[in-house]
Formats: sequence, structure tokens, C-alpha cells
Amino acid sequence: MSERIALCLQYDGGPFCGWQRQEGHPSVQETLDKAIDDLDPLPSSIQRLSRSFAAGRTDSGVHAAGQVVHFDCHGSIPASRWAAALNGRLPATIRISAAAAVASNWHACFSASYRRYRYTIFNSRRPNLFLAPFSWHRYQCQLQDAAMARALSELVGTHDFSALQKAGSNRRHGCTTVEEVELSREGDLLTLEIQATGFLYGMVRLLLGQLVAIGEGRLSEANFRSRWQRCLREEVKEAAPPQGLCLLRVGYPQPVFPLAAWYDCLPRHRLEVSDPPPAVATSG
Repeated sequence: MSERIALCLQYDGGPFCGWQRQEGHPSVQETLDKAIDDLDPLPSSIQRLSRSFAAGRTDSGVHAAGQVVHFDCHGSIPASRWAAALNGRLPATIRISAAAAVASNWHACFSASYRRYRYTIFNSRRPNLFLAPFSWHRYQCQLQDAAMARALSELVGTHDFSALQKAGSNRRHGCTTVEEVELSREGDLLTLEIQATGFLYGMVRLLLGQLVAIGEGRLSEANFRSRWQRCLREEVKEAAPPQGLCLLRVGYPQPVFPLAAWYDCLPRHRLEVSDPPPAVATSG
């Protein structure tokens, strides 16, 4: 008799090729599966390449503060013990914050009602060694956050976002619903949060590339609007780097984990002293 276990986990995406296992490359999924197998070997009658299934397949270098995963346990380890047991076998780059028993038909991906991502930009003249692994350093000019926020706000609702989808996706259409967006600045740190029922392949990083071009005065709000509303994928050429992106949390119709374990696993960075970059040059 098996029991389905849901996990809430954090990981530093830097050392991994992404969530999904890839032959010859270290992945979060393969690393987690090995730890699960060590504690709960599959019965000989069951053969499966992957034990764990995630709410979102993060790309190479992308982090997670509240990724959600499920797997089926065939042994006697209770749900309350899985977090501690796995943390004792996982590398320091992966940590389980909570574990819970769920229904046998519950699925980390298909049962989810939304995903929320955060992207962090470090907008200072000077580099910062400690922020570099988790942010995109844009130092050329002071980003025009008001223009970026206006462009971002127009994405809320159900739309075709095919212009913001990387090549290689097997998704049949580009429609999804953006439920909430937020752009805020604290000193030199600019953070964007976006919540949607689902995301297209590479959508957030392509979106950030466009927003930064707006913030630097290289792309007008009208041209950006035209690109995504008319699905002009060929005109969207810039993608933000992966290290600034983090899967913040995943929502479900019924809460699975204690609020403290997953709701705001990635606190906002705060700097005491702001170092503003030079003024942006306006484009004609």
C-alpha cells in the first residue's frame, strides 16, 4: 500500500541543469529521486525512471523558494518524518521545508491553481558579490520603473502570450491567465512578482528582457504592447539571465503546507545605502 507525499522545497539552481533530469547533467529531480530511493526503494514490480513530479520545470540556473513536488511512498516512513530524513541525504543546495500526506489522486502540477515567480534586478553602478548569484546586475543606467510597471500592468488577464514563449515548447497554444503583477524598488533592488495559472516556456525571462529594454529607454511601451498583443515572437530577442529568477510559491485550492513553510520563503533583500546609477539617456 502506497501513500502520496507532497514536499515543499527550496533549491539553489546554480549547480543544476534545471528541475528535470537530463542525461549527463546534474538535475534537481535526479538528486531528489536518489535521496528518496535510498530511503524508500521501489518494489521490484514497479519500474519508473522518475519518482518525483514537480509543479513547475524550472530551467538551468533558476532557483526555487517554494517548489512543490509529490512522490509515492511504499515503505513505512510517515509524512511527518520525510523532510528531516531527506535533508540528511540531500546536498546543501536543496532543502525540504515541509512534507505532508495528500490524496492518491493529488498532483503537484495538475492540482495547482497558480504559480508565482519573482525576478530580482540589482540596479547599481557597483557589483555586489553576494547578490550576484541571485540577481541580474543592470548598472548602465537608472531603470525607469514607472514605465516598466505600466507595461507590466497590461498583462493582467487571459491573453495569448505566444510572443513570450521560447522555441522548443510542445504547448499547443500560448493562452494563459496572469492573475497578479507587482513591481517594486527598495534602494538598488528592483523586484518583479508575477502570478499566473500557468507559464509558457521561458515566459518570465523573455518578459524581463522586454521590461528592462523599456526601463532603459530602448523600447517604447507601445512597441512592447504591439509585440505581445500581435504575437510577434520574432521581435522578442532578449531574455533575462536565469539567476535572477525564483519560483516563489505554488497555490492549491486547499492549503497543503503550513503558511510559514512556503508562503514567503524568499524574503526581500534590503540595502541600507542606495547607490543610484547614472541617469538614463532618452531615446527619440
